[in-house]
Amino acid sequence: MRAYGAGVASYLSFLERHCGGPVTLPSLKAVSTADLRAYLAAIRAGEQGLSARSVSQRLSAIRSFHQYIARRHGTPNAAIGLVRGPPIKPGAPRPISEEQACTLIESVSEDAGDPEWVRARNAAILTLLWGCGLRISEALAIRARDVPLGSSLRILGKGGKVRLVPVIESVRASVQNYASVLPFATGPDDLLFRGIRGGPLGPRAVQAMMQSLRGQFGLHDRATPHALRHSFATHLLGAGADLRAIQDLLGHASLATTQKYTAVDSSTLIAAYEAAHPHANGVAT
Repeated sequence: MRAYGAGVASYLSFLERHCGGPVTLPSLKAVSTADLRAYLAAIRAGEQGLSARSVSQRLSAIRSFHQYIARRHGTPNAAIGLVRGPPIKPGAPRPISEEQACTLIESVSEDAGDPEWVRARNAAILTLLWGCGLRISEALAIRARDVPLGSSLRILGKGGKVRLVPVIESVRASVQNYASVLPFATGPDDLLFRGIRGGPLGPRAVQAMMQSLRGQFGLHDRATPHALRHSFATHLLGAGADLRAIQDLLGHASLATTQKYTAVDSSTLIAAYEAAHPHANGVAT
């Protein structure tokens, strides 16, 4: 609410200067697309130097403000909806740490507010995303016939591309534990992960779970289910895995995409350098 208020105050202050007079309901109704674009340009290029994301947030606040006065005072302004904010580049992936990933899985496993099978389900999903680097859609596409999981899992990814993903013991155990306590009967072709009423679990439920965990543990707003996939790649690279091998595991067509998914911190790189580079310890070869 504070950001909303600051954005609207900035907008009204600009209109006073721009239009050369006090802001009134009639003047708000008369704001043109050119007026609004002038304001957005001013906050983007002026002393505030707001980012594209911040400008878009300001525009959202202005739209909400005009919608409010339209409802309250009967002063609609169609021009406001015609203005589009600046394009926003997707943020860089923000993987979570190994410790954070373990904490999240442990937390959902022990959440007393959920039935045992839901706790087991949530732990299995998070373990799959982090332990196998799966997309949400890929994890939710696993069928009852796939359990018990073997040493590898056949995944149908984007563009119909098939890949084999190794399955570590902790992932197998977590999925098996869920399957053993699932209260709903499932045929071989049925999707394994079920919602609270027995229907197939949707991605929004997984996203909502991560949103709740973000608030509980104070994680950044990009700690999404997909962040666990980023973490899978980053942790493998940090442990010395080859980038092209990680590309195959993630099912990326481009190595450039895989590079965006990996973010090894400087201390990890320095440690790897000191361990592997022939000059690291002052020994020339």
